[in-house]
Amino acid sequence: MSAAWWLGLLLAILRLSVPYVTAALGGTLCERAGVINIALEGFLLISALGTALGASHGALAAVACGLASGVAFAALYALMVVYFRGDQIVSGVALFMLADGLSRVLLKAVYGSTSNSPRLAVLEGSGPALFLLAALFLIVGLHVLLYSSVLGLRLRSVGEHPQAARALGVSVLNVRVVAVLLSGLLTAIGGVYLVFEQRQFVALMSGGRGFLALAAMIFGGWRPLPAAAAAVLFASAEALGIKLQASDLHLPNFVLQALPYLLTLLALLVRGVLRGSSHAPAALGIPRD
Repeated sequence: MSAAWWLGLLLAILRLSVPYVTAALGGTLCERAGVINIALEGFLLISALGTALGASHGALAAVACGLASGVAFAALYALMVVYFRGDQIVSGVALFMLADGLSRVLLKAVYGSTSNSPRLAVLEGSGPALFLLAALFLIVGLHVLLYSSVLGLRLRSVGEHPQAARALGVSVLNVRVVAVLLSGLLTAIGGVYLVFEQRQFVALMSGGRGFLALAAMIFGGWRPLPAAAAAVLFASAEALGIKLQASDLHLPNFVLQALPYLLTLLALLVRGVLRGSSHAPAALGIPRD
């Protein structure tokens, strides 16, 4: 394979990694505060929809609508699981199903189709460079936030020992709500990027990236830098599958499309066998007292 082929693969990895990385960072932030976030897939999808709907008012409006949609869905999730103590896994799946159904209804109402929007000409020329830079900044920024700030200390404390944090005057409820909202904002950046990169909205365009980002977060031990690295690894599998589809190897499409998921299963198996020093937050999934 030529140098041009490998360069194309590298560019494809960079292009595909943004939604994986931002969703993995969002999941890491949320779960370090003790809230399981299966809703990442729904956050990605609804923010992509908001971006497409806002594009009629310009590129900046598209970004603002996409981010606002992700944060709004995160607020709904926080209401369900933090305030009302709903089951976090069931609520996360329900939000994804709501995002899917709502996207199809609004697609039909606005564009007359339940499958996709037309091409969004206003987004033409908006390349991925700014999103890539933003993703790099967010990786470093979240690491600093978690390990070198008061908010990060509180996030980690309510995820590990909420009773001790409460005894020191920290509001477990408020900290977890903030964590969920920030998780929605981070993940929404990936949803916005999907629409800018494809220049349209397509039903279920999140494509399982939110669920794979959860696996990246677990493989990375609930730490921002390793989680982002694992997310790039999973994006590499998707990019490799796309490149091989375009080659003359004549491999079955279902094998190539399954590469990211097969790699995910292998990564989680390796982590389960090796059992590194990192572990899930002790209070993960446990509602506040």
